Amino acid sequence: MPTTVGWLLATCVHLGALLAALTGSAPAAELAPTRFVMPNGLTVLVIEQHALPIVQIQALIKAGSAQDPPEKAGLANLVASLLDEGTESRSAKQIADEIEFVGGQLTVNATEDYTRASARVLTKDVTLGFELLADVLLHPTFPEPEIERVRRLILGEILSEKEDPGLVAAKAFYPLVFAGHPYGWPVNGTEESVPKITRSDIQQFYAREFLPNQTILAVVGDLTVKQARDYISTYFGSWKRGLDRASSAVAPSPVEKPMTRLIDKDVTQASIILGHVGISRSNPDFYAVAVMNYILGSGGFSSRLMDSIRGRQGLAYGVYSSFEANRMPGAFLVSLQTRNEMANQAIAGVMAELNGIRDAPVTDQELADAKAYLMGSFPLRLDTTAKLALLSCLVELHGLGLDYFTQYPEWIKRVTKADVLRVAKQYLHPDRSVLVLVGNLDEAKIGQ
Repeated sequence: MPTTVGWLLATCVHLGALLAALTGSAPAAELAPTRFVMPNGLTVLVIEQHALPIVQIQALIKAGSAQDPPEKAGLANLVASLLDEGTESRSAKQIADEIEFVGGQLTVNATEDYTRASARVLTKDVTLGFELLADVLLHPTFPEPEIERVRRLILGEILSEKEDPGLVAAKAFYPLVFAGHPYGWPVNGTEESVPKITRSDIQQFYAREFLPNQTILAVVGDLTVKQARDYISTYFGSWKRGLDRASSAVAPSPVEKPMTRLIDKDVTQASIILGHVGISRSNPDFYAVAVMNYILGSGGFSSRLMDSIRGRQGLAYGVYSSFEANRMPGAFLVSLQTRNEMANQAIAGVMAELNGIRDAPVTDQELADAKAYLMGSFPLRLDTTAKLALLSCLVELHGLGLDYFTQYPEWIKRVTKADVLRVAKQYLHPDRSVLVLVGNLDEAKIGQ
């Protein structure tokens, strides 16, 4: 009788093949992005997929909240939110009406490391897709009324986040882990910082950061490389190159000693986050860490944390661990919710699993199941043009190489038990972790 993991693996593989057939995405072995750089420094990746008449155009600008001034956190997010709110030739309503009329999508958002803007259209409407995406990236006007409207929306969003204990915990966790570092402030900013951002700040950030030589453009779908090059030349060729700037980002400092932040909130479930600084995406140990973390806490019901905290102790409905591998080392964290009175036991259980995976090799079965799942589910990351376009940009951003799509399974396959133990010892620090708990502190009695 097949194991649960074996059944899931087989399901993922068959589902990946089915989705590839339905969406026009190719198996990883057949993916071979064509890469070229335009005269203005714009890096372009093209993947032809002609099974369906769909084209995804994905721009990734290497500017996110990590470039925000500390006192004006949320600037990159505000800039991104305003790009499609009016250009030199179109109002926000005209932009929305044009893309909706053809049944397409136009989206813009900011993260810690980058801003992404994408257009998805049918092949017959690809000219409009390129035109609208180029318009919002090259010719935004940042109208003052729209700035104030979007600012109010963001402040409302920040205010509503205070009602979610999990988000409250997260917003307390990151400033402690990344003290003094840009990863420590929220992408959407704070109640104090967002009102301070002026139209001049927005214009200066845009002029400084939104440059073709700081941008990766992926085109995936029913378009040839030559057609893509012609469209890019037409619509992005006039984008003026700026100065090439070396990254001034400094990696976050590791957490040197255990820290605890307790936030009293009248809720029945305590929200707990425990962790520290992790690894960057370009770290060569990423693949061994992925296998180790799957066994520890990202493998769902196959993980040690879920087996212990939920299965054997019945303390939580769900618990997971994550390595947020960004351009710079992101956070490693374990997150769960449990009854207030069981918080101490749950934290002790998490610490026991963190120490356990550091102290002894994982089993042969754990290693085999983790590698099988990570390799078998990889096609699901490529099953739509949108996923493939973004992943292509990220592969370029992190310098992973154009052979990433064929080599990823091989890199996972090479991970050994010794590798898993080594990275667990090197990148897990339960004795130097930040603990944040949001809950009823009288009931939780943390440390008692």
